[in-house]
Amino acid sequence: MTLPTTPLVEVDRLSVEFDGAVRAVDGLSFTLEAGRALALVGESGSGKSTVAGALLGLHRGTGAKVGGTVRVGGIDVGTAGPAELRRLRGGVAAMVFQDPLSALDPYYSVGDQIAEVYRIHHPGSRIQQVGSTIHRPGSRKAARARAIEVLDRVGIPDAARRSRSRPHEFSGGMRQRALLAMALACEPQLIVADEPTTALDVTVQAQILDLLHELRRETGTALLLVTHDVGVAAESVDEVLVMRHGREVERGPAAGVLGAPSAPYTRALLSAVPRLDGPTRTTPEKKGETLLEAVDLRREFGRGKAAVTAVDGVSLTVRAGETLGVVGESGSGKTTLGRMLVRLLDPTGGELRYRGEEIGGLPDKRLRPYRRELQMVFQDPVSSLNPRRSVGESIADPLRVAGERDETRIRGRVRELLDRVGLDPDRYGAYPHEFSGGQRQRVGIARALAAGPRLIVCDEPVSALDVTTQAQVTALLAELQAELGLGLVFIAHDLAVVRQVSDRVAVMRAGRIVEQGTVAEVYGAPQDPYTRQLLAAVPSLDPVLAAERRERRQELAAA
Repeated sequence: MTLPTTPLVEVDRLSVEFDGAVRAVDGLSFTLEAGRALALVGESGSGKSTVAGALLGLHRGTGAKVGGTVRVGGIDVGTAGPAELRRLRGGVAAMVFQDPLSALDPYYSVGDQIAEVYRIHHPGSRIQQVGSTIHRPGSRKAARARAIEVLDRVGIPDAARRSRSRPHEFSGGMRQRALLAMALACEPQLIVADEPTTALDVTVQAQILDLLHELRRETGTALLLVTHDVGVAAESVDEVLVMRHGREVERGPAAGVLGAPSAPYTRALLSAVPRLDGPTRTTPEKKGETLLEAVDLRREFGRGKAAVTAVDGVSLTVRAGETLGVVGESGSGKTTLGRMLVRLLDPTGGELRYRGEEIGGLPDKRLRPYRRELQMVFQDPVSSLNPRRSVGESIADPLRVAGERDETRIRGRVRELLDRVGLDPDRYGAYPHEFSGGQRQRVGIARALAAGPRLIVCDEPVSALDVTTQAQVTALLAELQAELGLGLVFIAHDLAVVRQVSDRVAVMRAGRIVEQGTVAEVYGAPQDPYTRQLLAAVPSLDPVLAAERRERRQELAAA
């Protein structure tokens, strides 16, 4: 690829305003050279994704007021006509969105969707040859062949067959690879990746980051990475631009910004990042009573030959005032286990005892008294909160289910809970969409507390939050635990977060616990090779160390 003499991306005093009042981006300027990688880093709401959309003209026609100048590959995005915009999108720059399930059409095969992008956006400047057959550019056969080619390139096994699969038949990591393949279909000069690893576990995240690095090295493609995960930025880019309230806070080489930040905000951001060498929780010397005990717990889905064992012989205990961290890759059985522990799923084998009483096989009517004491905080507060009901009414539900009928007392208790989790009690009547992601998670915690539980299972409660909001939520959980003596089961794929909040850790793989012990034992001297593999995949804030670890992972993969 011939490198142009002018920057590939030129952004000059960009401003984006929504609804005539919300200025998401405020006078931002930067450039990106061909073949280079730049990360936009900041908290949720800092304007990162708005900038990414502006590079492809995605705000045009939406009612947003866009000021300043954005040029990509020589195209003025603000004034480009329909033909130039089509050439820009796909041919010059391509977008990898955060949520592949939303970005991919569920009704069409993955291969057909990639082929469609190729047919619409390919510049049509060359003949496509596949084997001994020559196709015209943009033909269906050429597009089909290109779709299989790029799926194979991003590591989808048996690409020709899997190209006929629909998105729901792919795992989360494979769907993200499919989006990368779609972005690569027309050989763009720039890939804009908006939070491409947010919902992925550490090993799949490492694979995607390694793939981006390899693709950049082979094709010379530039990368604009949007992320709230500073470790991901350290693993992936040459330069970092820190944003806050739509403005630049600090910009420079990744090693300098992440290793010796000059801005107080950047230092605060970095200090909130959980690290494998950071402080750990102080475990109380006096242990509380055993709240929950699972013995050889099992859960199968389906019957006969089609049966899938999601949890396979798990044994663990949780005490009052203690946090048990559960880690593992996607599909390891963590969420299924968590749902069984609070009896949202029925075990198909083994024993489940709460305060010495067997509850694993209790029917719903006899289980009802235990429901108040076993609660859950779900991963996605957007889907777990009813969008048509105010957050106050959602928090009040457990109180009404428990038999409270006095509406004045219910409302007073809900206001107390909102205040306790750091939210304004006057927002009782607000709806979920009026809250940020971190605030919605606080609502979920308030709802779990409403029934007066002794044990709470937190299923990936901070996976989609930026590092500062993540730190606020984990600090809140620690405060509530200390105040109320709660037992917590903290399920996560982020090993650094689990290390920070847990007393003991259980590592799951394929439905089994492969290693269990104190934080010092599991993190300081892991015994199982799988645990060591997970720890090796955790991103490092040191770009030099990150490069060394990437090379080590590639060596292990080759071996």
